[in-house]
Amino acid sequence: MNWQTRVTNILNIQYPIIQGGLAYLAYSDLAAAVSNAGGLGQITAMSLENPIQLREEIRKVKQLTNKPFGVNYAIGQHNRPFEEMLQVAIDEDVPVVSMTGGNPAPIFEQLEGTSIKKLVLVAARRQAEKAEELGADAVMVVGQEGGGHLGRDDIGTIVLIPQVVDAVSIPVIASGGIGDGRGLMAALSLGAEGIEMGTRFIATKECVHANELYKKRLIEGSESSTVVIKRSLGAPARAMSNTWTNRILDIEKNHATYEQLKNYISGQANKRYIYEGVEDEGFAWAGQVMGLIKDIPTVAQLFSQMISDAEKIREKWAK
Repeated sequence: MNWQTRVTNILNIQYPIIQGGLAYLAYSDLAAAVSNAGGLGQITAMSLENPIQLREEIRKVKQLTNKPFGVNYAIGQHNRPFEEMLQVAIDEDVPVVSMTGGNPAPIFEQLEGTSIKKLVLVAARRQAEKAEELGADAVMVVGQEGGGHLGRDDIGTIVLIPQVVDAVSIPVIASGGIGDGRGLMAALSLGAEGIEMGTRFIATKECVHANELYKKRLIEGSESSTVVIKRSLGAPARAMSNTWTNRILDIEKNHATYEQLKNYISGQANKRYIYEGVEDEGFAWAGQVMGLIKDIPTVAQLFSQMISDAEKIREKWAK
């Protein structure tokens, strides 16, 4: 069946499926696997220590695939300049750049005059409209079911996507709560022209940086196994529920400052869980879609199952 949408046309990919930025996890192995399967894989730039490391990861992806891929810049969650890191993507002629958190305007300015496609992750209609004004090629819209950083308004994907579709003329990519062929078809029926998945791609063979405990917890858990932390800082984010996140929530009840929370919500605490499996001393991002995750396939197997299931739905609708 034909899976062509404006998203596949803009990004030059076979299926309208994009892998999320996934802090500390989205590197060359996973990115190349997703691109080879027909989607758009991405590298997480700001989780790397310097431009040299980013250049190495980009070149590794190019060795593993000849398909388009992207580099994601989490500009809101890292207190360091992104300009040098972005220049690497420009110098290496990366096909796509996506940006999450913070004000994307400086990235747009630096990318001016290049052929790089620009995707912006948003969590509200107004943010999507602003991204379109700046010149985004498409917006990725995350509902409150998603893992990691979310919008402040707690709007679910099924309500948020049609609002944004009605508000902008550029393609909309749905994110949050999507992990199978049913989610893909649901997103398309809401007017989106593609999907972005984060949590589902963690539970794959090629997400080699995620330790086995993390993946095991994704399979064992349900849609109720997550909590939203960092609300007191105005930066809500969904993580797997454990003793560490419970401690964070207890601190937040007392109107915690960033200084009181910083050691609990740091990148180091995140890495202790996702790399080392020390779940009593760290946290791991996860969306409610973990309630739908039952296995750890290869990326190719995941795509095959998703497209097969989606095509069965298409055939059913055609009747």
